[in-house]
Amino acid sequence: MAWNADATRLPYRMHSEYLRKLFLDNDFAEGRYIVEGRPISLSDIHTPMFVVGTLRDHVAPWKSTYKIHFKVDADVTYLLTSGGHNTGIVVPPTEARHSYRVKTKAVDAVYIGPDEWLKTVQPVEGSWWLEWTKWLAARSGEPSEPPRIGIKPVDGQTLPDAPGDCVRQ
Repeated sequence: MAWNADATRLPYRMHSEYLRKLFLDNDFAEGRYIVEGRPISLSDIHTPMFVVGTLRDHVAPWKSTYKIHFKVDADVTYLLTSGGHNTGIVVPPTEARHSYRVKTKAVDAVYIGPDEWLKTVQPVEGSWWLEWTKWLAARSGEPSEPPRIGIKPVDGQTLPDAPGDCVRQ
């Protein structure tokens, strides 16, 4: 539970807008979230998704996260893990006291509601992290070493000093 003691390290305005627009007003799910002057929505996502909910989450109750099934036009692998908001997520792979349920809904499959899903998807003992690792491996290329700062990759370019261009843009 040490995680709960961590302070939020976001600028005030960013944290405030994040909570208001994404949680309180649910702008992203409702197609009202503005990025670079244009509204974006969950329905704009068409790539396979791995979505995790926790059975006893007080911040994002699992049935509210389960709604992703009819908010996107994509394959959704939905995993429901035992535990709550923090412990359900951070449970290490060696932890034996937890379980999860997982099922993939193909983009063209018939939607089933959360109560029916819970009745029909059997629990698996252990941590959900190994399931996620398998899902990622099935959609990833061959493992490779990450580039290192100051070392010239094959194309002759060096990586910029930290924090990097992606942060400065």
